[in-house]
Amino acid sequence: MNMAARIAEAHVGLTGVTRVFGSDPQTQVKALGPIELELRKGEFFAVVGPSGCGKSTLFDIVAGLSPATSGKVTFEGRPLTGSAVPDGIGVVFQEDASFPWLTVADNVAFGIRRAGLSEAEVSRRVTATLALMGLADFAKAYPAQLSGGMRQRVCIARTLVQRPRLILLDEPFGALDQQTRLIMGEELLKLWRETGATILLITHALDEAAMLADRIGVMSARPGRILDIVETPWGIERDSRVVSDPRFGDITGRLWSRLREESMAALATAGQ
Repeated sequence: MNMAARIAEAHVGLTGVTRVFGSDPQTQVKALGPIELELRKGEFFAVVGPSGCGKSTLFDIVAGLSPATSGKVTFEGRPLTGSAVPDGIGVVFQEDASFPWLTVADNVAFGIRRAGLSEAEVSRRVTATLALMGLADFAKAYPAQLSGGMRQRVCIARTLVQRPRLILLDEPFGALDQQTRLIMGEELLKLWRETGATILLITHALDEAAMLADRIGVMSARPGRILDIVETPWGIERDSRVVSDPRFGDITGRLWSRLREESMAALATAGQ
């Protein structure tokens, strides 16, 4: 399926979304919004912004982990209430969330076993997912025996095995070195192509966003708003070689030109 066909259908919609913490007008924090954003079905969308701009707050709202203070959030046409992660959405955080006392296979199977699937179906799904993530040879290993990059693969596999239609990633490679991040980025692009899922990536790394995403949303300093949406020219079969393309520098340069003043504003606010 070509990219135009993949992104023709809206998957997630945010209309007038805000998030305010605290009820006292004198001390409350306006963290986010208003946000107007549409994620298209099957696309890879990244969000970048200065520290404290509300990227993770936006993530939590789209994940259904936190309610919006005002506005409307929909997933596949249905409203998100902010009380629990809805069926069809998979979430991966930056922290290593693997269980050290479980093998790789049992880590990946954990969620779907709790969902009540038969052991035959669990085994079939886990085997297929481990193969997709390049972990088949490590099924009986424990997290302590794996590198940081491989442990993060386990966390992604535990999300993928649930077959989400929307995958949300909050800086999943932030703790990894640059070379490992490039490799993990290629793995992420491969699974995106193979699953056809919509992906929303929160990242502080402009080069990571420029390499991975179809579109990149640039957020302002708090309260975070979408200042710009940058489209990348890469095809669906892209990999880390795009970093040597002259257009790659143009994209990261445009992102930084929008973020420089916002980052300075965020630092000034933090110092107050």
